[in-house]
Amino acid sequence: MPQAGGAAYRPGMSRHVIRPFAEADLPAAAGLLAERHREHRKRHPLLPAEYEDEQVAVVEVTALWESESASGAVLLEGDELTGYVLGAPKPSPVWGPNVWIEAAGQAVREPEHIRDLYGAAAAKWVDDGRTAQYVLVPDDAELVDAWFRLGFGSQHAHAVRPAPTTRLEAPPGLTVRRGTRDDIAVLAELDLVLPQHQGQSPVFSAGELPTLEEALADWEESIDDLDYATFVAEYDGRVIGSSVGCSVDKSSAHSGLARPDNAGFLGYAAVLPEARGRGAGRALGEAVLQWSADTGYTAVVTDWRVTNLLSSRTWPKLGFQQTFHRLHRLIGY
Repeated sequence: MPQAGGAAYRPGMSRHVIRPFAEADLPAAAGLLAERHREHRKRHPLLPAEYEDEQVAVVEVTALWESESASGAVLLEGDELTGYVLGAPKPSPVWGPNVWIEAAGQAVREPEHIRDLYGAAAAKWVDDGRTAQYVLVPDDAELVDAWFRLGFGSQHAHAVRPAPTTRLEAPPGLTVRRGTRDDIAVLAELDLVLPQHQGQSPVFSAGELPTLEEALADWEESIDDLDYATFVAEYDGRVIGSSVGCSVDKSSAHSGLARPDNAGFLGYAAVLPEARGRGAGRALGEAVLQWSADTGYTAVVTDWRVTNLLSSRTWPKLGFQQTFHRLHRLIGY
C-alpha cells in the first residue's frame, strides 16, 4: 500500500514547498499529467488521446498510488500543486532492489523542479534499500536533461511510427515468409540469439537466458497461435533470422499513456550472428510493419536497449520515433 513518510521542506525558494504525496493529491496530479500528455501528443499524435482527459488520467495515477509500497512527493506553489513524482517497486529480481517511476509517475510545470521532487522522494527509496532506480520520461528535452543531471542515464527506448501505406519488399537475395512448424528448430535457436547478444558488450543485460529445450517447447506450443505473426528470413535456402508481430495489447511494457490505440507491436527480431550484414534485420522488421498494415493497425510500436548497437540503429531507420526514454540510476557506486 502507499507509504507517506517524511516532512515538508522548502527547496531553496520560499514560495515552493515540497511534501510527501498523499491520496488527496490525486486529482491535482491527474490534471498535471493530462496537461503534460497534451503537450506530448503535439509531438507524437499517435499516442492515446484519452489521457488528455483528467478523469482518465486520474485512473492511471491512482493505480500507481495504490501499488505496493508506492511513495513520492509533490511540489506546491502557494495552494497550487505544480509538480509530483510517484514511484513503486517491481517484484521481479531481474531489476535489482528497485523503484520505478512509470509513464504516469511524474509531471511538472517546470522541468527543473523534477530535481527537487526526486531529491525529496529518493531519500526514502534509498533508506528502504531501493538503489536500482528507473524512470520512464517523455521525450521532452528539458525534462530528460533534468533527469540526466540527477545521475540517470539512458537505458531503453520506446518508439512508434504509422503503419506503412505502401508495400514493403525484401532486398534482393532474401526471402521473407511466415514461419511454419518445419522452422521450429531454427526458431528456437534464434530465440537465444537476442538475449545472448544483449548479455555481451556494450549492453551487459542481466536478463535470464532461456535454454534451447525451453525455447523448443515454447515454439511447439505457440507456433499455431493466431495472435502472433512469425516471420523468417531465408538466404540461399537457409533460415537466418526471425521476427514476431502481435497486437500492442500483448505487451506489458507498453501500457497506459505509452500505448497507442489500434497498434501492432514489433516484439522480437533476431538474425544469426554469422548472417548479419545482408539486410535481414531490416527486412524482418518491415515484414511486421507490412503485417500490421494488412491487419488494419494504424500504428506500430517497438522498443530497444539503446546500448544494443544493432537495434538502436536499425529501428529508427525504419521510421520509428522515440516517445519515451527509460532512464536508469544505480545508487552507491
